[in-house]
Formats: sequence, structure tokens, C-alpha cells
Amino acid sequence: MIFGFNAAEVFQIAVEIEENGKAFYEKALAKIADPDVQAIFKELALQEVEHKKKFQELKANLPQQASGSTVYDPNNEMANYLKMMADGHVFRNSENVDQKLSQVKDAVDALRMAIEFEKDSVIFFLSMQDATEEEKGRKFIGLLVKEEQEHLRRLTMQLKKMTH
Repeated sequence: MIFGFNAAEVFQIAVEIEENGKAFYEKALAKIADPDVQAIFKELALQEVEHKKKFQELKANLPQQASGSTVYDPNNEMANYLKMMADGHVFRNSENVDQKLSQVKDAVDALRMAIEFEKDSVIFFLSMQDATEEEKGRKFIGLLVKEEQEHLRRLTMQLKKMTH
């Protein structure tokens, strides 16, 4: 259990979330027949791999002091907030992926779950961005947020197409 967040730990959590997102998209393919949704999920799985690589790069390039607390946070408020956001993420761990997948009956269920994943990711990454002092890291996380928002838009459009 992580009690104090630091940049390296936060980036590691982001890596795990992306891994679990990829696993969800790949495993969900077996449960859905709709070719449009399958195409979207295949593409998003590949993009999650790219996001994971970027977070790994960012983590690898963190300065030495980033393994300690990166913001003046005497009451641990930011650390506690980030931990709460991470723990509340739908795909915080791989068990959650399998548990959620067991509830997926069709493409509509899969889309709804993917939308929940992408929303959680946007919120977590925005929280990460707020807690990141280094400008390059902030910009990079901002780009990832925009990509996740685009995923959300595509998934939502597909869901609307299928339910209206």
C-alpha cells in the first residue's frame, strides 16, 4: 500500500492503468461481435501501449529528487488526493479488469465500460498534471489527456450510434 505519493510512484500507477486498459480492450474483443466496436477497441489497445511507453519514458527521465515528495504538501493533501483518485480508477489493478469483463454481455456494455475507463483516466491524469511541477512533464501529460478525451469522444459517438 502506498502512503506517500511521489512522481515515480504516480507515473508507475499511470503505466499500470494503461496496461490494464490495453488488457481490457484486447479481452473485450472476444465478447463483442460488432465490427465497428472491434476496430475501435483494437486501435485504442495500441494507443494504450503508446501511452504506457510515454509514461515509462517520463518516469525514467525523472530527476533523482522525484522519488521523494515533489510538491510542498505538509498535510499530505495532494498525496492523499492522488491516492484516492488512483484507487478509485476502474482499472487500477488487473483483477478489476477481469471482474468488469465478466459483466460485459455485448458491445454496448463494453462501450460503457470503456467510457468509464477513459473518464477515470482523464480525471487521474489531470490530477497528475496538477501535481507535476516540471513543465515538460506537465505538457506531456496534457497531450495524453487530450488523447484520452479523443478516445472518450469516439467511444461515446459509437455508443450513441448503437443506442439511438
